Amino acid sequence: MATLADIGLSAAINILSAFIFLVAFAILRLQPFNDRVYFPKWYLKGLRTDPVHGGAFVRKFVNLDWKAYLRFLNWMPEALKMPEPELIEHAGLDSAVYLRIYLIGLKIFVPIAFLAWAVLVPVNFTSGGLEGAKITNVTSSDIDKLSISNVHEKSERFWGHIVVAYAFTFWTCYVLFKEYEKVAIMRLQFVAAEKRRPDQFTVLVRNIPPDPDESVSELVEHFFLVNHPDHYLTNQVVYNANKLAKLIKKKKKLQNWLVYYNNKLERTSKRPEMKIGFLGLCGKKVDAIDHHKTEIQKLTEEIDTEREKVKTDPNSIMPASFVSFKSRWGAAVCAQTQQTRNPTLWLTEWAPEPRDVYWPNLAIPYVSLTVRRLIIAVAFFFLTFFFMIPIAFVQSLASIEGIEKAAPFLKPLIDAKGIKSFIQGFLPGLALKLFLIFLPTILMIMSKFEGFTSLSSLERRSASRYYIFNFINVFLGSVLTGSALEQLKSFIHQPANQYPETIGNAIPMKATFFITYIMVDGWAGIAGEILMLKSLIIYHLKNFFLVKTEKDREEAMDAGSIGFNTGEPRIQLYFLLGLVYASVTPAVLPFIIIFFGLAYVVFRHQIINVYNQEYESAAAFWPDVHFRIVVALLFSQLVLLGLLTTKKAASSTPFLIALPILTIWFHRYCKGRFESAFVRYPLQEAMMKDTLEKATDPNINLKGYLQNAYIHPVLKASEDGDSSDDEEMLSEKWETESALVPTKRQSRRNTPLPSKISGVSSPRSLPDGVQNHAEP
Repeated sequence: MATLADIGLSAAINILSAFIFLVAFAILRLQPFNDRVYFPKWYLKGLRTDPVHGGAFVRKFVNLDWKAYLRFLNWMPEALKMPEPELIEHAGLDSAVYLRIYLIGLKIFVPIAFLAWAVLVPVNFTSGGLEGAKITNVTSSDIDKLSISNVHEKSERFWGHIVVAYAFTFWTCYVLFKEYEKVAIMRLQFVAAEKRRPDQFTVLVRNIPPDPDESVSELVEHFFLVNHPDHYLTNQVVYNANKLAKLIKKKKKLQNWLVYYNNKLERTSKRPEMKIGFLGLCGKKVDAIDHHKTEIQKLTEEIDTEREKVKTDPNSIMPASFVSFKSRWGAAVCAQTQQTRNPTLWLTEWAPEPRDVYWPNLAIPYVSLTVRRLIIAVAFFFLTFFFMIPIAFVQSLASIEGIEKAAPFLKPLIDAKGIKSFIQGFLPGLALKLFLIFLPTILMIMSKFEGFTSLSSLERRSASRYYIFNFINVFLGSVLTGSALEQLKSFIHQPANQYPETIGNAIPMKATFFITYIMVDGWAGIAGEILMLKSLIIYHLKNFFLVKTEKDREEAMDAGSIGFNTGEPRIQLYFLLGLVYASVTPAVLPFIIIFFGLAYVVFRHQIINVYNQEYESAAAFWPDVHFRIVVALLFSQLVLLGLLTTKKAASSTPFLIALPILTIWFHRYCKGRFESAFVRYPLQEAMMKDTLEKATDPNINLKGYLQNAYIHPVLKASEDGDSSDDEEMLSEKWETESALVPTKRQSRRNTPLPSKISGVSSPRSLPDGVQNHAEP
């Protein structure tokens, strides 16, 4: 097992690694040719241009101002200067609230660490329980003398752990309550102050029942004119345009190559040639410009054919529609109520904002979603529990004993003090980290298969699964497989009634592994995050070999968004470790505090300068964050309860039973008090915003603003060009017209109800008699 000296050496190695990454970043960000890598967000917003350096040619690539290198760490205070309101305006509420998760870590663990080191560490260290004969079969290390394992059985010292556990719980709940309240207020203020957006007036309607007499669009219009007569405005049916989207993407790629070859012709005055075989490496040589023009022409014809098919083929129309209303109040009522007696039909939910829509999944029939989610649930179960086998195998190989057993000839080298400390302090965490590289991609593919219709919901679903996976495999898997494998010999030679005692002592002793994991994944990993070595290499490779146009350059330097599906579960693992080991092995806490502090500064810099959020959900993920921290708190209480039971602290243990009960009550209270702000839109807020907008902008053409907002992007180009005088006239008069509700149903052709005509497609397709009745 690792000694305190080994932990110290490992910490020194990881601190040195993190420092090297930070220094490398500080130097690389000063170089002019890296400016687009480390400040891409400002370029994409058009607020930054390439640095201008006069004089020597080398100044274009290297910063020769030696004074700049003296201030190489000034990015840290710069990252902290931007106030939160300005940060919300610059990066959105999602990004600002994401940063608050790191602040919560600091708010919770800094006071807890002071209390734990002031009370628990002296209590544990002065006990000497690990020197007793009863647990000599358990391998321990020097750092375990700071843990609860070092306290004698039936000791009165456990009262200190119980009192501190209550203090930890009350402080954590207080911080969570204040943060939930603050974020809920921030969300409501953000929504109230937000400018007009299509999703504020629109709901997504799914599982529309088929009707033999009407198309989906006509059926939707008739249903909402009848049931929401004073508020319904227009609708846009959902098309299955996935094949068309692929063709258009392929055409854009060819057009980009055509621009490149035309630019090359202008530079060299020689017509470029290319091979039309595999990857352009073999086959017949042809004129590159002519070849791409021909291919683009073919694709254009194929796209026109497919677009016409999508518009005219009834099979391309899905039983779903984006329905827009004349007011936010009307949309809120529809989105938050049941529409029919049958709760499985005409299902309504808030529409995602247009850039948040994941269009491919809208083409999935609603009836298949249940089956898809069942399949993925089973697949995730097997992925989670079978993944523990290779993790246990890798962890065993990454230990000193595992390496010596696999390669006995390396024993003299491994026994060297520096090598041994490196293996014990760095290799297990690194092996686990490398093993999890592909997991986020797998989980995102699974979420897409389930059929979620927005990018934000896809990321939240993936984050939920990633958290469960981390909890079972990274935490429980590392504890249980580690204790089982490492203590197998002692298990075999002891009676079964001593198993709980051995496991109870082994759990806190696994703290050494998690300390090394925090240093590898947390310290060095966060420092590597800001260095962005992968993005740096990819950008320069693309810029040198693949960038053909300015659009290519923008795509090459775009670092994407934060990645909530991977970042948030990663943070939650540190909350879990901190809360579980706060009462068990407080030595873990300083390492976690360093992680939260460094990560807050780094991600603040990244959000300000690098990451460009794809969508804005107004912090809809916060209830999940709160719930996972509460789960970690509950699990920490159960672990302490179990440990005290194994320590035979019968007189004090029952006083811990109240903690989980109080924590569950606290979660239910917060859920009832604040969660509605994240899942519903108050009608009072909607009415206030509608009233204010009518007073400030009474002549808004709302239908013109909404009618094309939710057309599939691949169809929008053609739709935008198709407007007629009739449509403009109807759009201008939608507030004053009244009519009978048009329907093609044979059973009730004219449903008498004062209403407004919302669109032009239905009146044109109705019999003349119905159209005449529709005139005022």
